[in-house]
Amino acid sequence: MGLRKRIYDALHLDQGPLGDVTSLALIEKERLATAEFVVKADGGIVSGIEVVKVVFELVDPKIEFSPLLKDGDSVKKDDVFATVTGPARSVLAGERIALEFLRRMSGIATKTQQFVTAVEGTGATILDTRKVLPGYGELDKQAVRNGGGSNHRTNLSEMGLIKNNHIDVLEGDIAKAIQLFRAAYPNVPLEVEVRNEAELITALVNTPDRILLDNMDNEYTGMAVGIRDEFTNIHGTKIPLEASGNMTLDRVRSVAETGVEYISVGSLTHSVEAFDISLHISFNK
Repeated sequence: MGLRKRIYDALHLDQGPLGDVTSLALIEKERLATAEFVVKADGGIVSGIEVVKVVFELVDPKIEFSPLLKDGDSVKKDDVFATVTGPARSVLAGERIALEFLRRMSGIATKTQQFVTAVEGTGATILDTRKVLPGYGELDKQAVRNGGGSNHRTNLSEMGLIKNNHIDVLEGDIAKAIQLFRAAYPNVPLEVEVRNEAELITALVNTPDRILLDNMDNEYTGMAVGIRDEFTNIHGTKIPLEASGNMTLDRVRSVAETGVEYISVGSLTHSVEAFDISLHISFNK
């Protein structure tokens, strides 16, 4: 199902069988309105402007949506970043859906930008995870990109990720897991999660495209980087390392300084703090 259809369905569910009965009862059909999207938060990164454009297109083609900024731009308190003009009933019909897309996506983008800034200069890339809003994951991931981060796999087909459960099925045989995956999907990138030094060495020897160090403390992460670097010096193959688990703004720079190439942060999308945005509406006489 395409994004436009999902947005249409969200609008339809919000309207219910009778539409916005309050506006229909109290606002005459001919009344026009002008509205401004205003930042109420102290500052951050705006994301979702292009989605809101689609929202209002679907509500009523008579609405004119005028963005003043683009997705990924910095904003500060009281900034106006888009305006809407059109039939008052229609503007109100799209208000809540538009705001919630903007609030969620801008919240994700702003938090991502904070993590990206925290690791600046270390060479580490901030990644999201698959812990996204079901059905709208591509919007969560767009917001991460707008905040300066990068996307991990967007779906289960894009990259293989051999995790603890898969390894346990094969009685701990990481080498066999990698070999089985490569035989089945030779052209699909592969990442392997490891839990200890022995699994790390086995993974390195079997050369996946990336190795995941999940829930390791900084000391163990640094040791893993050293083992990988030694392997690279001997064999000439540098396999990128990704750290994950319990990543906070207070901790993330120290993790980046261990030398890992990637840091995935699930909280970017699974614990979203909505970005405070309002729609200020005035009704034309």
